Amino acid sequence: MTASHLLVPVPIPDRVAALIGACTPPHILQAEYDAACAAREVRSFRGPRLCVEDQADREQALAELARANKILAAHHPLLPVHPGAPW
Repeated sequence: MTASHLLVPVPIPDRVAALIGACTPPHILQAEYDAACAAREVRSFRGPRLCVEDQADREQALAELARANKILAAHHPLLPVHPGAPW
């Protein structure tokens, strides 16, 4: 019996990733890329005291993340990216 939280992530070879990408619609791949970039940007704006410009940039990144996640969730409910995700 294995627990899902004990599994170690294994990197996917480039050829396998290319095959997966070839089977996925282009707008889903773009949304996945946009969501990952927006989540990375949201994580960069941490801290209790952000200046007004940083707060605006964080809100913009959150909006982009929500927009991309809406597309991903419509394709498959487990695809949305969260700002605290490890990748």
